[in-house]
Amino acid sequence: GEPMIEYTESLDGIRPDQLRGFFDGWPSRPDPETHLAILKGSSHVILATDPDDDRVVGFITAVSDGVLAAYVPLLEVRSPYRGRGIGRELVRRMLDRLERLYMVDLVCDPQMRPFYEQFDMKPATAMAIRRRDSQSGRRDG
Repeated sequence: GEPMIEYTESLDGIRPDQLRGFFDGWPSRPDPETHLAILKGSSHVILATDPDDDRVVGFITAVSDGVLAAYVPLLEVRSPYRGRGIGRELVRRMLDRLERLYMVDLVCDPQMRPFYEQFDMKPATAMAIRRRDSQSGRRDG
């Protein structure tokens, strides 16, 4: 059958080599070391892991002031693991963590709206800057 997926909010023992295969479709993707730094810099992180494979197979991050607001910048499940409800479980767990906050915002492509609507999220107007030359997250030029 399908391997058991485990969920954790701890980054203890997570290594960059366990973070390969993410940022699908990004022209300039963060490398695994930068990905780990993103996770460590986030207020909240939930990882989905495949213990049989010793890899992170999905993750969600949030940045928050801890009082009123949180933003969910990243949610991704590695392609071989998609379609199994892992992304849904990551969002559910993150929204549980953030449930006392007044606002939880994220920006998504229009085709992702039905996915987020199942969590009672509503469409809203967003403003954004995207600096493509900073997409990898690297600061060394």
